[in-house]
Amino acid sequence: MKKMLMLGGSHAEIPMIQAARKLGYYVITTGNQADGLGHPFGDAYINCDFSNKEAITELAREQKVDAICSGCNDFAYLSAAYACEKLELPGHDDYETALRIHHKDKYRALADELGIVTPKAYKCSGSAKLSEACERLSFPVIVKPVDLTGGKGMQRCENKEQVKEAYEIAMKATREHYVVVEEFITGTNHGFSAYIQNQKVTFFFADNEQYYHNPYLVSGASTPSYAPQEAMKQLCGDCEKIAGKLQLKDGILHIQFILKENKTPVIIEVCRRAPGDLYIHLVEMAKGVDYPQYIVGGEAGMSLPAPCPKEKKGYFVRHCVMADGEGTIETVQIADEIAPYVKEQMLWYKKGDVVEDMLKYKAGIVFLHFPTEKEYRCYLDKLPKLIKIKLQDLDKRDGIIKETGN
Repeated sequence: MKKMLMLGGSHAEIPMIQAARKLGYYVITTGNQADGLGHPFGDAYINCDFSNKEAITELAREQKVDAICSGCNDFAYLSAAYACEKLELPGHDDYETALRIHHKDKYRALADELGIVTPKAYKCSGSAKLSEACERLSFPVIVKPVDLTGGKGMQRCENKEQVKEAYEIAMKATREHYVVVEEFITGTNHGFSAYIQNQKVTFFFADNEQYYHNPYLVSGASTPSYAPQEAMKQLCGDCEKIAGKLQLKDGILHIQFILKENKTPVIIEVCRRAPGDLYIHLVEMAKGVDYPQYIVGGEAGMSLPAPCPKEKKGYFVRHCVMADGEGTIETVQIADEIAPYVKEQMLWYKKGDVVEDMLKYKAGIVFLHFPTEKEYRCYLDKLPKLIKIKLQDLDKRDGIIKETGN
């Protein structure tokens, strides 16, 4: 039986682990979180840090795997690209190409070369470069680590003093010795996931992103997208420019973009791995395409027919269940009012779990389907109140348990 090494084993990798097994692979999951929800769905688990490209290469060699799938993490994709290049395994771009896509400074340079609309950005590795960036850009600006996602180490700045503080925070977060300072783009936030075959887009999916308390961490996605067809056409063209220039292997090319008031899409992030939090299952639900299988098949180097979407009617939402504060979880409540629209859910919290950081903690994911636009628009912004974490807060002054429903 063919073997696949899956770099990750969280809830996010479950659809890909299942897809790999359907494709006939013996799946070995990895990562340094032994309690990951995805590991039981594979055939075996071996503890290994998937961000360590040398360790992953050695593990893949020892296990004599036939393919590597990157899971839902940029570091995992870079390790997969590196290991596949070293071991001459199929399905991945070479390591340098992977860096040009996943590191923000390298992608910004590529976008400029190809004439793709992207924020003006400067690579900074010291006070002199930082001052130069501030002089060349108009405030506000945003400071980012070049190698992280999910808003980690990222901060919007209104003046030079804030930039200095944000630079220190970003430098502590990154594994590199520099960060990027870029112009702050305003507009609506969206995702665009394309499937590339022979450097051409054969399928794409677009969404609207939702954010809760953390302005840099996506807490939900919904589709159909508000972005117009002209924007979709431009993004498809941008994907093909990138794919042609870098001679990308078949597989996913996922984008985050901001749609400006004039309806111009500005690409802010690009990656070649699956987005997290079961996003690929949202694609499956809304488009009738087995997206996990296509992503796994691409990373395994398989030749697949072009995806054939079967458009589903209505409005689809992936909602991450987050908290309004820190404390001990009592339960997750789904209001009767919204229950008829809930189609699937994966809740992994346990009663007694502690929310230590409300900006990052997620208790689970709920998928909803609204038959009409009226229902969709009525409920979308209310979801954090209709699907909520109920906390118990301990008032240490008098020892009384105070229940709070967020």
